[in-house]
Amino acid sequence: MSNYKDYKKYEDYEVEDLLADEFFVQWVKSPDENNSHFWEKWVSSNPEKRDMVTEAANFVRSIHYREKFEFGNDSYIEIYENILNADSEIQITSIKRKRWTSFFSIRNVAAVVLLCFCSLVVYSIFSDDFNNANSEIEWVTSENPGGKKTIIGLSDGTKIHLNSNSKITYPKVFGDSIRSIFLEGEAFLEVEKENRPFIVELADSKIEVLGTSFNVKQSLENHLAIALLEGKVKVNDKIGNQVMLAPQEMLVMDDNGKFFKTSFDSLEVIGWKDNYLIFNNDDFKTVESKLRNWFGIEIQLKGTIKKNWKYTGKYYDESLENVLKGIELTSDIRFRIDGKKVEIYN
Repeated sequence: MSNYKDYKKYEDYEVEDLLADEFFVQWVKSPDENNSHFWEKWVSSNPEKRDMVTEAANFVRSIHYREKFEFGNDSYIEIYENILNADSEIQITSIKRKRWTSFFSIRNVAAVVLLCFCSLVVYSIFSDDFNNANSEIEWVTSENPGGKKTIIGLSDGTKIHLNSNSKITYPKVFGDSIRSIFLEGEAFLEVEKENRPFIVELADSKIEVLGTSFNVKQSLENHLAIALLEGKVKVNDKIGNQVMLAPQEMLVMDDNGKFFKTSFDSLEVIGWKDNYLIFNNDDFKTVESKLRNWFGIEIQLKGTIKKNWKYTGKYYDESLENVLKGIELTSDIRFRIDGKKVEIYN
């Protein structure tokens, strides 16, 4: 584990410094409890460096390191002797001082040639990797406006249901050591089980899984809700908390770092991916938000709504008009539809 001095030194690092840092490369290539804890805390404390860290990490992941090329002692001796034999044809005077000087001169030439030879070997090992790294990983971004839902298949077989007003960024092909995506909004993920960890990067948190099915939702109020259907997930927040979830558990976190676990109704939380629109004793603000998101509409309220107004209802693949009619039947509100604009009044 790096100490406080190491922690501070990274504040002045740029991309090229991170690429040359063994501790950083180790974290990207072989994350463990110690290096993950350090870098997650560092990025949380230096949010302005997040893009730089992401760029450096992507560069490291794009390099497929080969087995280290090793020279045995015999190889080094053979190279060295060949150099000396070539130099032995040089005429050496009988004066001891000159002979002694020549001896060191030969050794110096040998050292320089040997150094150049080793440099060429190192270059031959890594040049292809760095050339490949220059062609950056191809990232894909999918974004849904209000009223649109999509299903996205990733290169590893993972399936993602992306909700309305949500965005996901992912590599066209995952690297050899880790699978990482970036999510804004809400998605239901069916992660293909394999040895490479699957990481979901959020604004202030990170979810790590292997093979599992779960729902992630970030609300406009910066609340985060993670509902686990099957498997196991590990959640790390921006202040260093780490929480494990078991099936049928939901983790709710706010932007102040407070969190709690609770059970959840699968249809209410995850039903959206199967076109179920659920209202469960929702106030008007929640109902309005769900309608905007679900249908991609603008809502204008005329008049006032009672503070204790609540609505419960379940709809499967219904039109906007039918949903509004259902709400109208059990409450004192009326509506008027004009394309993508809805006027609600009492």
